[in-house]
Amino acid sequence: MKIVKSILIGLFALIAAILIYLVVIIFAPVLTVPKQPIPRRKKDEEEPRQLYDVSYQLEDCQAAIAYARGRDEIDPEKIIIWGTSAAGGYGLTIAAEDERIAAVIAQCAGIDHEADSKLFMEREGYGYILRLFVHAQRDKGRSRFGLSPHTIPIVGDSGTTAMLAAPGALDGYARLMGESNTFQNEVCARLLFMGHGRDPSEAAQDVRCPVLFLVCEQDNLTAPDSHVKAAAALADKAIVRSYPIGHFDIYEGQHFEEAVNEMLALLETVR
Repeated sequence: MKIVKSILIGLFALIAAILIYLVVIIFAPVLTVPKQPIPRRKKDEEEPRQLYDVSYQLEDCQAAIAYARGRDEIDPEKIIIWGTSAAGGYGLTIAAEDERIAAVIAQCAGIDHEADSKLFMEREGYGYILRLFVHAQRDKGRSRFGLSPHTIPIVGDSGTTAMLAAPGALDGYARLMGESNTFQNEVCARLLFMGHGRDPSEAAQDVRCPVLFLVCEQDNLTAPDSHVKAAAALADKAIVRSYPIGHFDIYEGQHFEEAVNEMLALLETVR
């Protein structure tokens, strides 16, 4: 498993502890690759880097699972999916179609698209959405003519045009990415037109494994109640742990340690 060391430093303690037990497929919605065209699976055309596409990320996760199951030293029935933030719902989506997944961990996760969109609209307003739409149209138009992508910042100060402009988001990213020499604060603006795939809160009804939800009660990027529908659908398979913190506070400090302990407790049950 290859980890970008400078991105989520605190996760090294988590990963080292977890790998003693099982194989965990880790997914976080970070864009750290260089800008250069690459061929994509199932597509003849080339796509630019810094393109946020849920369908591609789900393909990558499924490919990682298939690879892990093909290794002789790995128990194919002991695969756990850990996801955070915008990628936090991927585990539910995949486990709904793959009954062999042993467990799912969803941390400060965007799970209920309706609840998360409502929070986004209340925070940013229609004027902000209109500005993003103009940038998205420009990027999409350029892509039709084979031109270089038009990008916007991934994260910016409150009130600026960026994918994430919630109060505290820029500082949170700075803490996580500050030492990275690969992170580029830009994303193809067409992401506004990208589909999100199946809503994880609906997919939860088809999940058969235990799911741990780690909820940040003061989250302003994903709705603090984004997990509620999924947890209700999962019934006794859902484990919900809440912390009185913001979105980025769970990646370090006391609450990070508490979250790690909850994860290890779950893994003991499926070991």
